Amino acid sequence: MKNLLEQIQPTLLMGPGPSCVHPSTYHALSRGTLGHLDPFFIEIMDAIKASLRKIMGTKNEVTVPLSGTGSSGMEAAFVNLIETGDKVLVIVNGVFGKRMVDVAQRLGADVDELEFGWGTPVDVEAVKIRLAEKDYDIVAIVHAETSTGVSNPVDEIGKLIAGKSLYIVDCVTSLGGMDVSMDKWGADVGYSGTQKCLSCPPGLAPITFSARAMAKIAARATKVPNWYLDMSLLTSYWGGEKRVYHHTAPINMMYGLYQALHLLLEEGLENAYARHMACHKQLASGLQTLGLALTVEESARLPMLNAVSVPDGVDDAALRGRLLNEFQIEVGAGLGPLAGKIIRIGLMGHTARPENVERLLAALKQCL
Repeated sequence: MKNLLEQIQPTLLMGPGPSCVHPSTYHALSRGTLGHLDPFFIEIMDAIKASLRKIMGTKNEVTVPLSGTGSSGMEAAFVNLIETGDKVLVIVNGVFGKRMVDVAQRLGADVDELEFGWGTPVDVEAVKIRLAEKDYDIVAIVHAETSTGVSNPVDEIGKLIAGKSLYIVDCVTSLGGMDVSMDKWGADVGYSGTQKCLSCPPGLAPITFSARAMAKIAARATKVPNWYLDMSLLTSYWGGEKRVYHHTAPINMMYGLYQALHLLLEEGLENAYARHMACHKQLASGLQTLGLALTVEESARLPMLNAVSVPDGVDDAALRGRLLNEFQIEVGAGLGPLAGKIIRIGLMGHTARPENVERLLAALKQCL
């Protein structure tokens, strides 16, 4: 019988995720599997928690990787905090803000959506006006909007909220590639995914809950409606002197995350952020030489996710297909109102290296 795995060709992952994985992380994934309550595995769990606190800029005790992709982090943030009728404001300027709205509405929240143009950053003054008009139990925003390449002013929004509401920040794309400071921002919940700037395969969702957020969960009038993501249950598995079985964690994925975090901290966070920015600037310069334009204003651009306008007369699907089939380079398509208008180039984690930028620019030159 044919083994499909033997047909996989090496691909340079330069889309919106997943990113390339360091060889040592692949090696970590192949280590022998331990039991999910093995004392040595518990040591690894504790080391992962400590590393995540450093990278997420928090002292929160409840800082763990959920067993699920980044979307499980989003689901966990809302499902734990929302009870029917809670007033929620979601600040939207892309696909993942829209997804927050959908999740909150499904949980019975009274959701207001404050939307800004896709490809433009959130206007702090407009948020200030809205917050003065109405009190909210929860305010949510995406830090790095993957669908557009926009960086949002989460620090300034946090100052406006100043503890009056619980503050949820999506850091799926930003964590590991630019400064993430949960405590400084006043964020009560922050979540991410392993497959972007952490350069680990998809499958885990780092998440952190403040003491205020955990108090809200403890004071719920009703149970958290999702058993698997109930933080009041998960904390018994991830913390305390005696670990209580909750679910069988993906052991080898935890090995991979442990190694990926080790690599990031060994490089140094500031060095990693500088590397991402240097590759972004290299890409921006090369695109300009090719006559291609980035769609986001320079002050609001993400270093790790670059939205590039598709030139008139060029079919974006054909361009992406040629990059993949002829050059083994994957880039992403536009989403929503930007579908067909942009391609999304990821410079995330282990992908963010000068030689990869040069390889992509050379391929684009031939394609165009």
